[in-house]
Amino acid sequence: MPLEPGLIGEVIHTVVETDTAAAYGSGLVAVLSTPHLIALMENAAQKAIQPFLEPGQTAVGTAIEMQHLAATPVGMQVTVRAELLTVERRRLRFAVEAWDAQERIGTCIHERVIIDRDRFMERVAQKQAG
Repeated sequence: MPLEPGLIGEVIHTVVETDTAAAYGSGLVAVLSTPHLIALMENAAQKAIQPFLEPGQTAVGTAIEMQHLAATPVGMQVTVRAELLTVERRRLRFAVEAWDAQERIGTCIHERVIIDRDRFMERVAQKQAG
């Protein structure tokens, strides 16, 4: 089945201490950090498309325009839902929303690019070798 707009990916996650702004160093509060919320959003987008990619392919995040709207405490569950909006060759664009048990906590527009995993890792190895 080809990649087409409308594909949905979802992640459900319970916030733990290591997910917090205090743990990430991005703030001094024990609530879900923005960096961790972004990671959950990227994960939901990847889940939407991974079953439809060719063997050896994956996608990497290239852009994210995100709003973190509300704090979520440790122990509360978060649901993140990504919908594929557009497919332009290898470039994919998603709308993502995140909710905790009480309210919408984040939204974003996220872009991913389909890559050949082996070629990508070869370039990383070359970079690492200097």
